[in-house]
Amino acid sequence: MKRIKIINGRIITPLRIINGGTLLISGTTISAVSEGDIEAPDAEVIDAGGNYISPGFIDIHVHGGGGHDFMDGEEDAFLKIAEIHAKYGTTAMVPTTLTCKKEDLLQAIDLYTLAHKRNTKGAQFLGMHLEGPYFALNQSGAQDPRYIRNPDMEEYKEILAYTNVIKRWSAAPELKGAIAFGKYLKSKGVLAAIAHTDAIYEEVVEAVENGYTLATHFYSAMSGVTRRNTYRYAGVIESAYLIDSMDVEIIADGIHLPPPLLKLVYKIKGPDRIALITDAMRAAGMPEGDSVLGNKDTGLKVIVENGVAKMADRSSFAGSVATADRLVRTMITMADIPIVEAVRMISKTPATIMGVADRKGSLVAGKDADVVIFDHNITIKTTIINGKVVYNAPEDFS
Repeated sequence: MKRIKIINGRIITPLRIINGGTLLISGTTISAVSEGDIEAPDAEVIDAGGNYISPGFIDIHVHGGGGHDFMDGEEDAFLKIAEIHAKYGTTAMVPTTLTCKKEDLLQAIDLYTLAHKRNTKGAQFLGMHLEGPYFALNQSGAQDPRYIRNPDMEEYKEILAYTNVIKRWSAAPELKGAIAFGKYLKSKGVLAAIAHTDAIYEEVVEAVENGYTLATHFYSAMSGVTRRNTYRYAGVIESAYLIDSMDVEIIADGIHLPPPLLKLVYKIKGPDRIALITDAMRAAGMPEGDSVLGNKDTGLKVIVENGVAKMADRSSFAGSVATADRLVRTMITMADIPIVEAVRMISKTPATIMGVADRKGSLVAGKDADVVIFDHNITIKTTIINGKVVYNAPEDFS
């Protein structure tokens, strides 16, 4: 069994930083974490050089990167996306679809299944996230309105019977049939999330009572306070704040949510209820300019500028080009969040939300050896997935 010994680093645990600590990997598992040296003469030694040793980043909402999208209809697209994000510290991800025709959705599921078996060089797949098509039309955002519709019991039962790789599904809970949909997802062990919605507080409460536990890309494409005639109603945003048991995921690029909102979400929900997500589309890790959201041939034309993707008419954002390292960096530098808690929001908390915290999300003996080493600027130096080094940053001779 191959062993790796990481020395001379600042180990980030869920509660503190161990300075000058040692981490030992045996095969695919973390076997020891220590404040001092660990005797392992047969181990390959990695000198962290005083940098941080962190649990791998877990991205539970991602569409693409490196010029590829999970909706491209190509098995290799899944592998290339996993590889590009591993360079930025992502060791596990939940590939996410867009609103589309049922045939295209089933094709994406088939390709996921094939790619999952071949994925040895990139971020691990934790199952699929279906984003849509059961959304409020006027909260469609960058989702293709042609395919938006109310929950169809015959359709979603067919899709869930087709595969066991779906681990979360986002929908608007106020739609006709959405409560029954949430109940059914819960009965199948699928995480139900609220997204692209105009729901008011009373509808969110009912949704939470019937299986919905997460707010998808919090603040984006969802209702806040609205006024109907002379009365004001709390929306999904206020509901997620008021309902302590609800989790939220945020695109922490500093653009989708500016620093004051990042601070507000953190202040109210806390690091154990917040998952940092990229929501990245194909342009993540690529130069700025023209791009496509969704399928490369039939998707929406978008433009990437100033660190974010926008609709071609610049009327709204069109997904993100963030990578996981940027999320952590933003929370630390723009929202003044301690590094231990910023890392928790992209490791332990998303692992808990997705039900994999027993094996991922923290540097604890017995868990999967998913580790990243990064410097004070959150520049990734090394990515280790299941005990295998998949990325080493090029030497800087400048």
